[in-house]
Amino acid sequence: MNPEPNRKRRRLLYAGLAAGLGAVALWRLWPEQGIANPCRAVLPPHLANHEIVQAAWSGIDAAKVWDCHAHLAGNGDSGSGVWINPEAESLLHPLQYAQRLFYLNAACANEAPGRVDRTYVERMQKLVGGMRPGVKLMLLAFDYSYGEDGAVSLDTSSFHAPNEYARRIAASYPGYFEWAASVHPYRRDAVTALEEARRGGARAVKWLPAAMGIDPASPRCDAFYTALARLDLPLITHGGMERAVNVGHQEFGNPLRLRRALEHGVRVVIAHCASMGEDRDLDRGANGPLVSSFSLFARLMDDPRYVGGLYGDLSAMTQSNRAGALATVIERTEWHPRLLNGSDYPLPGIMPLYSVNYMVELGLIEPALAPLLSEIRKHNPLLFDFVLKRNLSVGRRRLAAGVFETRPFFTR
Repeated sequence: MNPEPNRKRRRLLYAGLAAGLGAVALWRLWPEQGIANPCRAVLPPHLANHEIVQAAWSGIDAAKVWDCHAHLAGNGDSGSGVWINPEAESLLHPLQYAQRLFYLNAACANEAPGRVDRTYVERMQKLVGGMRPGVKLMLLAFDYSYGEDGAVSLDTSSFHAPNEYARRIAASYPGYFEWAASVHPYRRDAVTALEEARRGGARAVKWLPAAMGIDPASPRCDAFYTALARLDLPLITHGGMERAVNVGHQEFGNPLRLRRALEHGVRVVIAHCASMGEDRDLDRGANGPLVSSFSLFARLMDDPRYVGGLYGDLSAMTQSNRAGALATVIERTEWHPRLLNGSDYPLPGIMPLYSVNYMVELGLIEPALAPLLSEIRKHNPLLFDFVLKRNLSVGRRRLAAGVFETRPFFTR
């Protein structure tokens, strides 16, 4: 076998990773764990049995641990229907190209020509298998962008992971996965597609408004919200700034725009607790001042009208560019019953995005934990994300165990 093609792919991969590093991780100096995911095998016994790892499961019912924010991706080579915007496969668009390489490397699927889809799923199975029996990932489908006319807009779509593919993978491996549908509310068949997803076992619906061209405050969403409430399907939707994919309407991530869904009785989960970026304070007019998106999330969480309707997920909040909001989330213990844990997989495998040393600098973890967490991450980014979050603290306050037991929220 000639190794040269693989070497060329590796050189191209790392060239792309290096080119994209400036756009993805300039908030830190050279990443402490390098650029590329080493994709090591099963966690060795001295790590798996470490007292800190074992203690992380104390008080946790693993059968209730559903990671509610895990992306199902690939390149469609299995006939899955996964679609990637051609710009992400062209060096003429270096940022999109580098992002794609980062995601595939994070999922250890970058050097699997002809079986990227399969390798992506197999890697997730191995990582879940390295947790405790009963733990599952909720696989998120991802719809196309749609225009005001209700037609697909490929030019403004970044990625598509079909509902049927997510359903099929979850049904094929029920010990590892659940799934969440993604249905654009402007679709002419939006309500029908939503009902079909519910019959197929979808546990929630996922939106990324800034990338999908969804204005959550638009009357166009009313019929969809009515159906979500009737079907009792939670809406997991991005809040705040979006950087992971191309966006056309950053303003659609404003948490205040989700009031319309809440007023229709929809259970809304604001992904990442809107912990990055700024949005207009629409309560002070359409041209209100820019304030932190997280402060708007907090305003909604503190509104008594939305208790029982509004939630936040913790996905990606341990990234270096989001960690500034962690202390508040930990300190606000009254929020904990309304927080849901998710990893934002495969992002914990993108090495430059996370820094355990920075967590130490912020005073959120003990210095002695840093080497252990860094070593775990080389083998199992999901376990790394879990153990890290279980050890976050502000004074004597930690995230409640119930934050990690998300299953009851999705199966009530």
